[in-house]
Amino acid sequence: MAADILAEITGMLVEIVGDEHLLADEVTMKTTFNEDLALESIEFVALAELLHHRYGAEVDLMGFLSEKDMDGILAMSVGELVTHIGRITHASLTHASRTHAPAGTVRAAATATGSDG
Repeated sequence: MAADILAEITGMLVEIVGDEHLLADEVTMKTTFNEDLALESIEFVALAELLHHRYGAEVDLMGFLSEKDMDGILAMSVGELVTHIGRITHASLTHASRTHAPAGTVRAAATATGSDG
């Protein structure tokens, strides 16, 4: 899953900064947005918009950045963003599967775990 997210973020970065500035195979989990990619603030905004379109409102890049201090933002790696997206999308998928599971499945799972449901 992380490899898929990394590939999608890499594609978004190529779209934002252009292929001549960023070779797709150069982006790894350890690549930093500031030092390695030299992303400008307007490019972060563009990335936030692409992430929103791809993953929905739950993946809020600006909200994620607001939880960090300036040093944390400057040192942030692509891997940190991949991990954040993985956590959010995994939680969303887990919630959706519980919400949309047939009633019998939920009861059977509750019975199997000894819950009353």
